[in-house]
Amino acid sequence: MKRLAALGALVSLSSCTSIGYYAQAVSGHIEVIWHAVPIEERLHEADTPAPLKDKLARVLVIRDFASRELGLPDNDSYRRYTDLGRPYVLWNVFAAPEFSVLPVQSCFPFAGCVSYRGFYSEDGARDYADALAREGDDVYVGGVTAYSTLGWFSDPVLSTFINYPEPEVARIVFHELAHQEVYIKGDTVFNESFAVAVEEEGLRRWLDREGTDAQRAAYADSRKRQADFAALVLKYRARLADFYAKPLATDEKREGKRRLFEEMNGEYAALKASWGGFAGFDRLIARGLNNAFLVSIASYTELLPAFRALLAQKKGDLPAFYQAVRDLAKVDKPDRDAQLAKLAGSSR
Repeated sequence: MKRLAALGALVSLSSCTSIGYYAQAVSGHIEVIWHAVPIEERLHEADTPAPLKDKLARVLVIRDFASRELGLPDNDSYRRYTDLGRPYVLWNVFAAPEFSVLPVQSCFPFAGCVSYRGFYSEDGARDYADALAREGDDVYVGGVTAYSTLGWFSDPVLSTFINYPEPEVARIVFHELAHQEVYIKGDTVFNESFAVAVEEEGLRRWLDREGTDAQRAAYADSRKRQADFAALVLKYRARLADFYAKPLATDEKREGKRRLFEEMNGEYAALKASWGGFAGFDRLIARGLNNAFLVSIASYTELLPAFRALLAQKKGDLPAFYQAVRDLAKVDKPDRDAQLAKLAGSSR
């Protein structure tokens, strides 16, 4: 009944808000869940390719680990499989005003206000992004391999990420299940930073248990590069916020903005060299640096130091950590932000 009520609410909203957007959201999600097949069935079907069987069998091990060892919800999510036949399940559109690093918010009945808007078709995402750009906003479009319905539906494993290396599949499952554990309407940065903290700790434990020495070394290198890249983004987000606050003419702001993003490109090139030429972030940079790009990265990393510090305070006890995060979720945002800032300060 909860699932039907959720879909019904979305359909009814389409009559009084953006009909096209809600229609594609409903039909897109119906496609995802309609074609989902229990993984156990796929494992016993003769026409399931052997490599896919191996991947799906390992997903079940990852899924059991998530609930047994990480205390994440034990339900039907990630116990079914959907083959979508496309590279991404969604394309998210991030937007920010020309002279602001704050996101243009999109508000929905169950998720609340978020810093992006998702489309099940790339053309739909591009059309929406183009419309925002014509209004003067900075826009950034990124493909999404997985998403969470926050427990309203049983989220399936998707063909969009099943062929990734096993640690990456585990990371995605842990991240999306974390959204079912704690979620605050209207606070994207809180939600995503929390989920990244869970995925980090979950993947560390998974690799300790199931990984090879090579996988553990690769993860350590990857985490360092991600931290370096996030630090670069947050640095320029802060610099641009300070610059936009200055009482300058529009042309001066545009020139200063161009110059700062040019500097950021230069620092990225230096970072890449320090990584031995690792090019894993090139595709993100190639889409163009702008305010919306900064929003897309900061949403997942800004509060990560605070959640890492809170987990350390709880001595790695994940259930205690989840309870502490739930307690934070009950606090008004200004007080919550203050507590998180204090936690982040303690981690320096």
